[in-house]
Amino acid sequence: MKQVWLILILTGFGFRLTAAETNEVDWGAVMDTAQQWAQDNLDDEVLQALPQIDRKTAEDFLRQSESYLRSNDVLDLSQLKPAAQVVLPLLDAHEETRDYAAWLRSRMDYFDTADDLEKAQPPPKVQPGKPIPPRPNPSFKATKEIWVQKVAPRPWPKNATAMVPQLKPIFAAEHVPTELVWMAEVESGFDPRARSPVGATGMFQLMPETARNEGLSLWPFDERKQIEPAAHAAAQYLHHLYEKFGNWRLAVAAYNCGEGTVRRQLQRRKATRYEQIATALPAETQLYVPKVEATVLHREGVSLEQLTVPETTPTSARKTVTVEPTSSR
Repeated sequence: MKQVWLILILTGFGFRLTAAETNEVDWGAVMDTAQQWAQDNLDDEVLQALPQIDRKTAEDFLRQSESYLRSNDVLDLSQLKPAAQVVLPLLDAHEETRDYAAWLRSRMDYFDTADDLEKAQPPPKVQPGKPIPPRPNPSFKATKEIWVQKVAPRPWPKNATAMVPQLKPIFAAEHVPTELVWMAEVESGFDPRARSPVGATGMFQLMPETARNEGLSLWPFDERKQIEPAAHAAAQYLHHLYEKFGNWRLAVAAYNCGEGTVRRQLQRRKATRYEQIATALPAETQLYVPKVEATVLHREGVSLEQLTVPETTPTSARKTVTVEPTSSR
């Protein structure tokens, strides 16, 4: 099995990170593409706020983390945990980089969960004279069980108390289950400042193209950072995805990794359900969907399979005044 070695230089020490390739996909090429994409999108002017050594550390980590999140190997994400613990305080220490910190803070869970999944998986059976077989990705069921345990004791995020009552009528107006407003907890911890290394922004982490397609303006003010416009756009996009796939798990997966990625895996495997394609999706999506489900289950008492589309549209939902985002930290 070919291995791609990725070197992450950290302050005073280094980590060697490996990403496994499958026989079906050249994941090394996938990671190279993701790295280039991140390089094209990372805001160098923002990162200039960091001291030189910290800037190098942050840039390397942000690019490598995107590569790993977009690869297929869930268990490899556990290797990012030590680096993330170093980088997060660096980003948090400067106002100019706290957008990235808000994004990374919401992804720390993924590295922890990947570590839990790796420890729970039995070691591969090694036969003398034969290469070590690749580790299979954990099933949707196994991943969801760990997420349920992790989110069960968690209180509401700080901003959720004010935002959830504001967001639910918006989702209802777009004919989307109101329970899905909790996707904002998974995406950003309800922090409108959050920005990913590849440009997804706001508490619903909308990419620029998606935001424009749903009617948002990115200039002179980025409406993805405004609570109500972003919520309308996210709900509209979810409604579109549900119309395409007819299933909320698939719609949530497509929200994270793209409609085309989900459709191709369904076609390739002649599948109709998320569980049938889960382990073939990007690593982040494999963790994202069960985390959304566990969060909705914890906050609302229903699974994604039990969600229903609202039949009526509150007349007040479109008439609310846009509220400037508030900081949760």
